[in-house]
Amino acid sequence: MSVLGPRIVGAARGWIGTPYLHQASCRGAGTDCLGLLRGVWREVRGEEPEAIPPYSMDWSEPARDEQLWQAAARHLVPKALGDEAPGDVLLFRMRQGMVAKHLGLAAEIGPKASFIHAYSGHAVLESPLSPPWRRRVVARFTFPEECR
Repeated sequence: MSVLGPRIVGAARGWIGTPYLHQASCRGAGTDCLGLLRGVWREVRGEEPEAIPPYSMDWSEPARDEQLWQAAARHLVPKALGDEAPGDVLLFRMRQGMVAKHLGLAAEIGPKASFIHAYSGHAVLESPLSPPWRRRVVARFTFPEECR
């Protein structure tokens, strides 16, 4: 388990209730799923590793360009899907055959597995990692322990 895991979960839970706002990353004011990850990164790790260019809500689906996955691979440490730990970053493919375009942070593991995320129409919340959500997970990452 990551040494940072409990800090990541604690930081993410501090965002619960933050309204959904596309491209935002301000706890209490507005965020999207990437903004949540960015805010937790700033709280746990410090400065963000790269500037985030503007992005559309479709995450380049028409071009089938896995931009979100590529960015995660640049800054996070990939893990096996079954190697679950609190604080893991979960990458979701919302529809089969489309690009991965949703992120969440694992909060609990085991029989009561849950994750913290923001998505359109909802404030940041902690949801059960139910079978429909679990089927959509296509990658799992952890924060690096050391700065690169």
